Amino acid sequence: MNNLNANYERILEVLRKISEEQLLAYQRRQPRLSDLELICLSLTAEFMGIDSENDLFRKLPKTITAKIERSVYNRRRRKLANNLNDIRLKLASHFNEFEDCFVVDSMPLEVCKLSRSSRSKICKEDTYAFPDKGYCAAQNSNYYGHKLHAICSVNGVFQSIDLSPASVHDINYLKDIKMQISDCTLIGDRGYLSAEIQLNLFESCNITLSTPMRNNQKQYKKQPYVFRKKRKRIETLFSQLCDQFMIRRNYAKSFQGFKTRILSKITALTTIQFINKFVFNRNINNIKISII
Repeated sequence: MNNLNANYERILEVLRKISEEQLLAYQRRQPRLSDLELICLSLTAEFMGIDSENDLFRKLPKTITAKIERSVYNRRRRKLANNLNDIRLKLASHFNEFEDCFVVDSMPLEVCKLSRSSRSKICKEDTYAFPDKGYCAAQNSNYYGHKLHAICSVNGVFQSIDLSPASVHDINYLKDIKMQISDCTLIGDRGYLSAEIQLNLFESCNITLSTPMRNNQKQYKKQPYVFRKKRKRIETLFSQLCDQFMIRRNYAKSFQGFKTRILSKITALTTIQFINKFVFNRNINNIKISII
């Protein structure tokens, strides 16, 4: 677990199997550290819980630090965010290609403490990405930042993710998933309860939305136990992201950096699941385990 170089080589081996691109169009000459190696380094750091770039470059072997500087690593990592998401989708496709049941939920991502929100300049370089004040019903608390929306399979592999300001209601995310999934059952909590959205999803892309009904609704029926049990899978994933990958700890100052950090942590989780399944043939959700 603590052998950074061995973990790096294992993850790089997996990434090379699913990706043939080593360079991007914007690069005029081949860098000493290829794009794939840089992404691999980022995923290895997230897997090992190294959440600070200063700490990462103190622990890196000289064979890697001789190839890239920390500031260059930071800039290139942000530019590779779209490629990182492509890798995540390729990894997820090995699990979710024939899935017909998914779970949707959201979690709060705090940018800074609520008391600092009025003078904070974090993630405010783009108008569309301004953080906002929101309320988390699960924690019964207000916070300032963004909200992570996610869809995962019942086996625990993320299929779709998105970020929004904290004040955006969960149900608005369902309007954006029509081009991403279809012909399936989607399980959510009461935050996604809407007869209009439910009908629209079914008619447009044959998605059956299953949510618990409120106790005071007419013709109240309790949600089937199998659906309530499956919905816990995404809550477990969120707990793993908070515990091992420290997704709620934020060091980023720009929204691009914030988005890249979140995407790196989720891609690292998916990569470890892939290694568990196709390299060691073990439970994919054993995340705190050696991959060497």
